[in-house]
Amino acid sequence: MGFSRAQSQAITHGDGPCLVLAGPGSGKTLTIVNRVKCLIEKYKVRPEEILVITFTKYAAAEMKLRLKALSEGRNLPVVAGTFHGIYYGILKWAYRFGPQNIFSEEEKYRLLNQIVSHQEQLEIEDGEDFIRQVAGEIGVVKNNGAKLGEYQAKCCAPDIFRKIYEEYETGRKQLKKIDFDDMLVLCHELFIKRPDMLAAWQKKFRYILIDEFQDINQVQYDVIKMLAAPEDNLFAVGDDDQAIYGFRGADSRLMFRFKEEFPQAREILLDVNYRSRANIVRNALKVIGHNKVRFTKKIRAKKEDGVTVHVQETTDSAQEAEYVAKEIASRIGEGMEPENIAVLYRVHTDARAVAEKLVDGRIPFQMREHMPNVYRHFIAKDFCTYLRMAAGGRSRSDFLQIMNRPKRYLSRDCVSAGEKVDFEELRKYYFDKGWMMDRVDQMEWDLKMLAKMAPYAAIQYLRKRVGYDDFLREYAKERQVDADALFEVVTELEDAAKPFFTAEEWFSHIEEYTETLEQKARQGGRQEQAGGVYLLTLHAAKGLEFDTVFLIQANEGRVPYQKALDENGEEEERRLFYVGMTRAKEVLKISYVKSKNGKKVEPSRFVGELLEEEGID
Repeated sequence: MGFSRAQSQAITHGDGPCLVLAGPGSGKTLTIVNRVKCLIEKYKVRPEEILVITFTKYAAAEMKLRLKALSEGRNLPVVAGTFHGIYYGILKWAYRFGPQNIFSEEEKYRLLNQIVSHQEQLEIEDGEDFIRQVAGEIGVVKNNGAKLGEYQAKCCAPDIFRKIYEEYETGRKQLKKIDFDDMLVLCHELFIKRPDMLAAWQKKFRYILIDEFQDINQVQYDVIKMLAAPEDNLFAVGDDDQAIYGFRGADSRLMFRFKEEFPQAREILLDVNYRSRANIVRNALKVIGHNKVRFTKKIRAKKEDGVTVHVQETTDSAQEAEYVAKEIASRIGEGMEPENIAVLYRVHTDARAVAEKLVDGRIPFQMREHMPNVYRHFIAKDFCTYLRMAAGGRSRSDFLQIMNRPKRYLSRDCVSAGEKVDFEELRKYYFDKGWMMDRVDQMEWDLKMLAKMAPYAAIQYLRKRVGYDDFLREYAKERQVDADALFEVVTELEDAAKPFFTAEEWFSHIEEYTETLEQKARQGGRQEQAGGVYLLTLHAAKGLEFDTVFLIQANEGRVPYQKALDENGEEEERRLFYVGMTRAKEVLKISYVKSKNGKKVEPSRFVGELLEEEGID
């Protein structure tokens, strides 16, 4: 097949370092596998001297398959794998490590769960999410060679994080295990301590090719530099405009350092986008062009203009979800396979309204990540418990859950050991305390009032008349958690409850939605069991492509995400938006809301950049 001029230059590059800037849809995998073929056939490099490094097992497997296809079905002994896989192989050879030494993710989370559960000063609402955050930050410390005493944790107070980290390391070492991040650190230490071993691996891997170079972290970079010396046949392929993993410890600045540390390096730009329509490419470049720290690039599209990039204003999340679901149904009606459609968002919770609409419309969808279920939150459980009791439910467990939410100063002893709660029995218990009798009477009256209301009105009544908002403020203060985050859950539940006239309808919907999410979670990443429209965060969408893309909740505070603005800055958030836009091949629709959680919100600054000057192409 024919290659572009830039692809040919990259494929036929001989010895020495080379940095290939590969934009979205520019055929970088094609370029890498054909370079491997060229090294073997033209430059007579032995296949076993070539090392190809990717960031995922999936990418490594695809690389091997394409290489096999190019080699007329022969399995060439080219080594292709992830950083962790390659470094583990080196450690296995040096230290005789085996599977018994690997600390699996399951074991890692189990140990962290035990450690976190003993931290009395911690109050956590979503334990699963918190453990993921802690594990991620442990990785950041290790991958960047950071000093624990100086590291400022984001998931919890720095002193608590340090304690968790130290206990984790002690537990891991007692078990004689290494985790995935240790593989990188130990490999680095090995090469420093044993130059003879380093020399042996340098001799083995004379040509090194790295995919997704913008996602590399400091330790990975240091090891690769050592491994590539002294010949420096290092072929790095990446796109600084798609560097979106700063929160994991990836450092896109290393791409710029590459040119400083290898001044003789050749730089090649793969400047043709073969994936997206020309107008999608132009608009995406219009946005990313506002970033100041980036390589200058002129990228053009192979395809001509297509359907206009559409920006949709919607009143709120419910209307946006309705718009997206209707558009998806229309595309499927036109013959589009659901798997060729994606809904992308910055924050997991922003997908809730769309997911519910897809469930209601019987439109199949799939997820690659864990999506938090708002109905599993304690606030949702409280509201549902009130509604059950309003409908006549009198279970002891339900009563105990809400009797002091808000505080009524009711004692557990006032409830007999039986399964049912009787308000007459409560009054008898407090017969000598008039003020407590009043509280029992008021609670029973509130339940009678709630029985007449639709779920949305019931939540309003609970917040304002019963005093649930006051309870949440006290709860946040006592446990030192963010009150705004709790009220965001409340307003999210209000939005979710609006379409339903009765508690029974809402409960039925919650059950169906929860079962759907759990089914998706059980399927996990097993795509052969999945099917339907993709619901993905912008991070998870990287590397994928779809005919039609809906980029939702394009609002200030969401994308760019306010918390991330404080941590990684505006430029990484803009790169994330750019990644989302460039997943689309034919159709790109971006939507934003005018109000969220009962407050007026503004369109994303990135939407503003898209609409400025001559407007959308």
